[in-house]
Amino acid sequence: MSPPAKPLSRALVLEAAIRVADRGGVEAITMRRVAQELGVEAMSLYHHVPNKDAILDGVVDAVFAAIELPGAGDGDWREAVRARAFSARAVLSRHSWALGLMDSRRSPGPATLRHHDAVLGVLRRAGFSLPMAAHAVSLIDSYVGGFVLQEANLPVTTPDEVGEVAGGILEGLPADELPYLTEMIVGHALRPGYDHTGEFGYGLDLILDALEARRG
Repeated sequence: MSPPAKPLSRALVLEAAIRVADRGGVEAITMRRVAQELGVEAMSLYHHVPNKDAILDGVVDAVFAAIELPGAGDGDWREAVRARAFSARAVLSRHSWALGLMDSRRSPGPATLRHHDAVLGVLRRAGFSLPMAAHAVSLIDSYVGGFVLQEANLPVTTPDEVGEVAGGILEGLPADELPYLTEMIVGHALRPGYDHTGEFGYGLDLILDALEARRG
């Protein structure tokens, strides 16, 4: 005998909507599909969410809630921002469909607002002016989002696959016509231990270095 189903709630509706989007993208989120995910009739969802827009607002807030908030203390701003960026990358890598959605909502939820306030708080306490704090948030978030989008579309996910794909490209590459690309593949991508995921931290540190230089 199967255990009784949990009573339907807004939280369960949003969890189901996220699962639907993880499989089919944000366009897959409809009242009907979310209801199917929960094994209920679509009309029953309206007791917990008034419409699809409310679901979209809710899933965005849930994604923001999953990202680690930077510490509220007076510690190293770089470490706080760096940890938050790595957490954002990890969360968004699991829910890359949220990238285009996060900036499109007009009714941000409480987790979204807390998140933005915490990031700005770290920067302002570190001595960033208001314009510089705005520049920093825009730059870092653009970098994280762009990197996640790039990773989501790469044909490789492991170092072994990088070697396999790079080696396949190299086989048909006219080295005399494309010497620098050949050099990059042979001397970098195919070197033992190369892991393309390490590029994220390197690029992030360059951004933080530049922000530190202009912080004052």
